[in-house]
Amino acid sequence: MKTLLALTTLGTILAGCTPTDDIYRKAEVIPVIPHTFTCPECTVQEKMALKAFQEQGITDRYALSALMGNIKQESKFTPDICEGGARVRYENCHTGGFGLIQWTTTGRYDGLGRHAKATGCNPTTTECQLSYLFTEREWKMAEPGFKTPGKTIDQYMVNAYTWLGWGVHGKRTDYAYNYTRMISPHPGTS
Repeated sequence: MKTLLALTTLGTILAGCTPTDDIYRKAEVIPVIPHTFTCPECTVQEKMALKAFQEQGITDRYALSALMGNIKQESKFTPDICEGGARVRYENCHTGGFGLIQWTTTGRYDGLGRHAKATGCNPTTTECQLSYLFTEREWKMAEPGFKTPGKTIDQYMVNAYTWLGWGVHGKRTDYAYNYTRMISPHPGTS
């Protein structure tokens, strides 16, 4: 409601302006996300991922839950985990997958390192890994499916497989259903 009021007020102000007026040129259009979800019971890393996925335009609760369930299966949201359970820095993981989504193939693992170097972030952190995953070809192939609202968890799992190509399904669907109970609309949104 506050965003709508602010946009209405801005529209009223701009209505009397011409494109040459300073206030008109400096006005920003603020995107309105129809539903913003929160997860009070989640860890800091889970909350960061939930927010990042919503900032990418994913608005369906089941899509968000499927994404979260997949990361939980892959790493339990532990950014410094090497496959097998060792907690190490990026450069010290020499076999298996690494990080939030267990980047396993040489191309994907090295891609995280290149992204970190190019952006100046630490590849062992949640922030850097979330930033990187949105640049990957696999994510870009799956993203439109996650942005399509109204699917079931099982339908979003097809998109998750495109994204991650998991070898072991594990408990990812169970985790996704658990997130549907944990993720709730942010107060003030419908």
